[in-house]
Amino acid sequence: MVSHMKTTFNINDTLMQQLRVEAARRGVTMTQIVESGIRHMVASGEDAPEFKTKLRPLPTWNSGGMLVDVSNREEMYRIFDEEKPPW
Repeated sequence: MVSHMKTTFNINDTLMQQLRVEAARRGVTMTQIVESGIRHMVASGEDAPEFKTKLRPLPTWNSGGMLVDVSNREEMYRIFDEEKPPW
């Protein structure tokens, strides 16, 4: 059984226009070209050139710790029921 999932991607306007032109030139759908490209990349195991750049690490910060043990349901209910939060 073959199944398909409809999804949404954000594609650069210039690349989208190139995709339209290429699909028309080949006489196929844009979906066929996109699927073919993804299949090729997955099968080859190689990253696209723009994926080879390293991302900067995400920022970290000290939040000051937890004020309540979130795994303790009774304590959570008690805090939510108080008129004034303890922080």
